[in-house]
Amino acid sequence: MDVEKLQRDIKISYDTKLDSIDDRVENIVQHIVEEWSIDANRLALHEIKTLSDTVLSIETQSLHNDIESLLAQKEQIERDLERKRQLLQESKYQIFDAMETQLESEDKEALSKLHQVKLQTIDIFDLLSEIVESAIITALEKDKDSEINDTIQEVIKDITYEAIKEGSLNTIRVRKILSTILHSAIEIAEASPVQSQEILSSTLKGMRSGLVHSIARFKQRLEFIPIEAKHILIEDYDTIIEDLNQTDSLFSQVVQTQADESSQVIKETLISINNDMKYDLEELLRISKETADVMKKRFSSFAAQAVKKADKALKSPRVIEAKRIGKQALSIAKTTLDTAIKSAKDAIDTKK
Repeated sequence: MDVEKLQRDIKISYDTKLDSIDDRVENIVQHIVEEWSIDANRLALHEIKTLSDTVLSIETQSLHNDIESLLAQKEQIERDLERKRQLLQESKYQIFDAMETQLESEDKEALSKLHQVKLQTIDIFDLLSEIVESAIITALEKDKDSEINDTIQEVIKDITYEAIKEGSLNTIRVRKILSTILHSAIEIAEASPVQSQEILSSTLKGMRSGLVHSIARFKQRLEFIPIEAKHILIEDYDTIIEDLNQTDSLFSQVVQTQADESSQVIKETLISINNDMKYDLEELLRISKETADVMKKRFSSFAAQAVKKADKALKSPRVIEAKRIGKQALSIAKTTLDTAIKSAKDAIDTKK
């Protein structure tokens, strides 16, 4: 059977005016049987594929067109959103710059308060690397040697806290934030070998303090969050519980990964500093476990309800269909295997 002719025939003969898909499919199959004088059950695989692909193409054409149109609109909206986000960020910077000019430059306390508000207001996640680099370089340029450690540690603590606090505490997100901060610090440390020890030590301690501060804030929110808002946590309940019980490992893994990607000198320095922070990391793990306990006490019952709902979802028509397709795939594989075994046996018998 000529597949191209079969495809053309199906397109020409397919009756879209019939009421239901069942009627339309039955009609086209009957047409093929009569027109091509063939038993439908004896169609070859490529012929069945041609029939199904052509019918699918006809039946879903309008949906495909709608999807393409919606995707184009979505891409346009995403581009518009990105432009608006950039404009929003630029507006925030302009506003804070204008406010800064109104404050006395000598009044460090007032400027410090303004800068703290700025750090809390701007969206720092997308600019995290640049912010860390600028903060550390500024500290190196302006502060005395005796104050550099404290200054860098404090600013990295604030940056880490502000980057983490508003989002989820899941491992992937926290790891990305910590890795970005440390990577930026490493680049500056490699360019400033004389002060690399101070830069890296202060950065790691600031990251740890910022992470502890973020988790402590999350714990406080857990204790007072309304029960009605439980859905915010239930979605990531198991993941957050698991992550909270291994924050010390997460922190050390970030350090080790960045160390492995750095020069030998920086690698040895990072590992040494991280080993010296053993007791600091115990504090991190303690507050994390306390937070996990609070979360379990307040929300474990709701998590159990969520599991029941998930179990109910497994009985939905969509999942049942997925299971049916899975069984069909297994049946196809078994049939193929049985055919191959039979062919092999026939070949052996022929040789005998």
